[in-house]
Amino acid sequence: GIGFAVAGSPVFSATLREQLRDDAVMTLDTLATSGIASEILSGDAPAAVESIASQLPVTRFVANVRPGDKLARLEQAKADGQHMLMVGDGVNDAPALAAAHVSMAPASAAEVGRMAADFVFTRDSLSAVSTAFTVSRRARSIVLQNFGLAIVYNVFAVPLAMAGYLNPFIAAVAMSSSSIIVVANSLRLYGI
Repeated sequence: GIGFAVAGSPVFSATLREQLRDDAVMTLDTLATSGIASEILSGDAPAAVESIASQLPVTRFVANVRPGDKLARLEQAKADGQHMLMVGDGVNDAPALAAAHVSMAPASAAEVGRMAADFVFTRDSLSAVSTAFTVSRRARSIVLQNFGLAIVYNVFAVPLAMAGYLNPFIAAVAMSSSSIIVVANSLRLYGI
């Protein structure tokens, strides 16, 4: 807690405590359902970190973590072949945000943290993290589908056009059509 007073008046005291961001539990549950484990690395005291961790579906939590310790954890994960997403909002998170495979920070984060992060989300809730994960998985799937469509076109249409079996106008229409199909397929991301 903290206390303060103005000369001649009684001391005013207040207790500070950590508060979970909106949708934190739901976000971590969504990630866990997708097979993504979450952990807390915090510079706060053990009691405070344990209190927050007990409210969240995390696999591991560590308190009294210095910025160098966060970097060491990321390096260990990288050596183990893991790709880590770091979400942080403090000045002491900036080195880890910069070193992580992917990193996110809220708009309310310290400026150095926002600058070090790959993504900055503007909502107060952490749902932006699970949304970004969902969109990235879906985008990967669509990119692979588009590669498949392009390969099919190139395997069949290009050789037929080169051999003279396709009229140049038909080949041009087929090429334009394949581009339109790829773009239309990509637009399916818009609804996520």
